[in-house]
Amino acid sequence: MQPVFQKLTSEGFGDFLVEKGTITPDQRDWGLAAMHRSGSPLSVVLISAGIVPRRRMYEVLGEFSGAPYIDLTETPLAKGILDGLDPAELVRVGWIPVRELPGGRVLVAGARRPRPQTLEAIEHALGKPVEYHVTTDWDILHALQRNLRDVILDQAALGLWRRSAAQSARKALYLRQQIGIAIALAAVAACFFFWPIGSLQVLSIAVSTAFVITVAFKFVVCMAGARRERYQAVTDEDLAALADEDLPVYTVLAPMYREANVLPQLAENLAALDYPVSKLEVLLLLEENDTETIEAAAAAGLPPWMTVIIVPEGQPQTKPKACNVGLFFARGEHLVIYDAEDKPDPDQLKKAAVAFRRGGEQMVCVQAALNYWNVYENFLTRMFTAEYSFWFDYMLPGLDVLRLPIPLGGTSNHFRTEALRLLGGWDPFNVTEDADLGIRASALGYTVGVINSTTFEEANRRFGNWIRQRSRWIKGYMQTTLVHARAPWRLVRVCGIRQTAGFLLLIAGTPMSFLFVLPLWILFVASLLIHSRFFDLLYPGWALWVGLFNLLVGNSLMVYVSMMGAFLRERYGLVVWSLLNPVYWLMHSIASYKALWQLITRPHYWEKTAHGISALSADTAVSDTPDSGPALAGGQVPRPRSPD
Repeated sequence: MQPVFQKLTSEGFGDFLVEKGTITPDQRDWGLAAMHRSGSPLSVVLISAGIVPRRRMYEVLGEFSGAPYIDLTETPLAKGILDGLDPAELVRVGWIPVRELPGGRVLVAGARRPRPQTLEAIEHALGKPVEYHVTTDWDILHALQRNLRDVILDQAALGLWRRSAAQSARKALYLRQQIGIAIALAAVAACFFFWPIGSLQVLSIAVSTAFVITVAFKFVVCMAGARRERYQAVTDEDLAALADEDLPVYTVLAPMYREANVLPQLAENLAALDYPVSKLEVLLLLEENDTETIEAAAAAGLPPWMTVIIVPEGQPQTKPKACNVGLFFARGEHLVIYDAEDKPDPDQLKKAAVAFRRGGEQMVCVQAALNYWNVYENFLTRMFTAEYSFWFDYMLPGLDVLRLPIPLGGTSNHFRTEALRLLGGWDPFNVTEDADLGIRASALGYTVGVINSTTFEEANRRFGNWIRQRSRWIKGYMQTTLVHARAPWRLVRVCGIRQTAGFLLLIAGTPMSFLFVLPLWILFVASLLIHSRFFDLLYPGWALWVGLFNLLVGNSLMVYVSMMGAFLRERYGLVVWSLLNPVYWLMHSIASYKALWQLITRPHYWEKTAHGISALSADTAVSDTPDSGPALAGGQVPRPRSPD
């Protein structure tokens, strides 16, 4: 049956919906006005607003266009009907073949009006004449999920590795890296065997000097980030000048695992976004074996612009694998990641859209600042907040000022969707996939910026939970170092000496400095308390003063930048707590040794961080916090610049 091509106008369709009793005349007029204002189709406007149920809309659309409606939840696809077709392209164009019909025709289900050019394109893709039926866009997504489960899983887990094994952390160490490490360890062992005291002295001074160098690097970067005159914020006037019709379709990926307790809060936080819902696509990425969260989503009464995507069970079971599944189904021009406990500023998507316009095509990502709403709950939440304040308000803007690679945060990073696909998506074998992706983007000549917007999260308040989270992050930095240092000369050739040095000092230097903290303090305290010939030999006067200088200067610099972050956010109560930063770094050192052990024994294991454990609620905590942050908190939008 061929559809009838007549009267296929939005106004005509609105009248038809009224005629069928699906909407009222007032709802039609409102929908048409919203359609012209946003640039979205009338059907999308009415579904997104909750005026017309999705299935009913497509049933009427089929009747209006002369194409029968087909329910793909009750009509299975014929075996092999998808062979030879690009499933990602089917998501983009919004149609799917169902089965072959007598006479060589193919029954096709589509979620768009069957215009002549649409049918011609489908027949060209299939090489056969088609019979077009109408179905919902969700039916197409879910049919692809059911019928291409293994294909989607394989692409999400192994797509980057197949494309470029050298960019994947699937194999932690290449043979040449193993040989290099073995030679270095043998050389160190030989030095200690033949010159034990001298080797200990050299190692001690080298470790303390390396520690202060990595800390001084962060200090210099933060000072560069404080030069805000180099930046131009997205202002309220910029946002007011935006027209809804000029805004891109935005995909929000929300990966969740065993977080049924925070799902309603996430839905509420995303509903608060100041963005036309007709241009908003929220994909909740739920693991196949997480029945509790799946059931919670089904019972939550989610708005019609949110849909659940089931992530196929399989190894590795990590957040980046789930995000790759979401990327497979994403239809937005831009895409952002939000974690389950996130509460983004309502205007964040609009600010990101402005930043992308200013940054040009080479700007692949912009990062919003992260901070915490349960700041004053205990020691951990205070230190976590002070740390994030200097990192996102000074460190990341400083990296951008100096044109150094920017490691992304795990959430609130906004992408150009097609550019993200060209980068290969996320590495599911890297447990800090965000930092790895930021470094990979910089290595390929793309730019990464920051925007003056904040996403509030729940700070980790339990020591064991904090150790699990932080050891995973440190292990990921170790993985990223090993991956991108596999071909050091190529790295220098592609990125340049300055960016390579920045990468080594930040990504490699961070876990190394954490590993150094504990032995440095142990040796220093022991040398003061234990008077023995061994320590006199190990720490002669000059060595003791060098080590003491490095230790005190390194910790003083980190205390200072922590204070800077607290001052900028106007959280003056955290300034005194910043003096305890050396204690906080000792905790990092403990986590770093766990990370090193797991890198050896369980490199791809993703330690789950529990959320929803705060004794406070997000709304109560934020309303009780007098210091919501400065107008420019979270960095700025950089002026366009050519890639390095």
